[in-house]
Amino acid sequence: MSLSADLREEILRLKDEKRAIILSHNYQRDEVQDLADFVGDSLELSRTASTIECDVIVFCGVNFMAESASILSPEKTVLLPELDANCPMADMIQVSSARKVWKTFPGYEVQPAFVFPHEFTLRDMKARYPGVPVVAYVNTTADVKAESDICCTSANVVKVVESLPGDKVICVPDRNLSLWAQKNTTKQVIAWDGFCHVHDRVTKEDVARARGEHPRALLMAHPECRPEVLERADHVTSTSGMLRFAAASEAKEFIVGTEVGLMHRLKKENPDKVFYSLRKDMICPNMKKTTLNSVLRALKEMKNVIKVPEDVRIPAKRALDRMLGIK
Repeated sequence: MSLSADLREEILRLKDEKRAIILSHNYQRDEVQDLADFVGDSLELSRTASTIECDVIVFCGVNFMAESASILSPEKTVLLPELDANCPMADMIQVSSARKVWKTFPGYEVQPAFVFPHEFTLRDMKARYPGVPVVAYVNTTADVKAESDICCTSANVVKVVESLPGDKVICVPDRNLSLWAQKNTTKQVIAWDGFCHVHDRVTKEDVARARGEHPRALLMAHPECRPEVLERADHVTSTSGMLRFAAASEAKEFIVGTEVGLMHRLKKENPDKVFYSLRKDMICPNMKKTTLNSVLRALKEMKNVIKVPEDVRIPAKRALDRMLGIK
């Protein structure tokens, strides 16, 4: 038996022994995805885990994802195999304790107000716009969710914004997702200057190059990409949306504008179709930190427990529940 097979066998044995389930985000390593009980988007996975009878959730992803699982399943032990697998974008916004700076972000066709991360806080922003509802992307820490009125995903951000009273909303932390929402609503979107370094690096020149190399392919782009990229895409959607679009489309070739980890599942579920990365360096190092050894160590030692305290969990869950209540 190979080393990899031995690892898998030991993980599966411990999983049964500990009454655990293994969740893998779509951006994880191929072998981690193949090992998992469920693969998907972050909130989708946490919601699934909350419906499964188990004692332990091993979340192969980044920190805010494990926090979401803890928020929705407080009675279960949530393990994050690599404790330093964080999300740089989620870390760009703090609830408090930052120096005030107010600026605007130039260079986009739609320009709502922006703030620079780490120099301005969410509470500062709320004080500047009293009474304006706050929409927190699920790619935020639990305390940011708790300080917000409602959560959103990349798939439902426009619907969430439209559901809120008034003509203004604060949307944190992804500036590109906020600009996508701004383009598709009549409300004013007041946005944070956060970004996903994987998606934000893509330019219109990258799109032109990929189109030139693969003229028959449809371009799918994640709304964390810049507006100049999204306006040139054939379909703008979340990772789960890309999976659905590729499966339903009659096209045989696709350019994939998101983290390369999704390519594994796209190819696996659509063996008769061809997929090309929009950029070969669309890789999140933090998503790739988790290995089979990480999962084994977490289960064996029951280490890296993520537990959201009740004073944060309850308001954070309220924000999530408000989103889930939108029809």
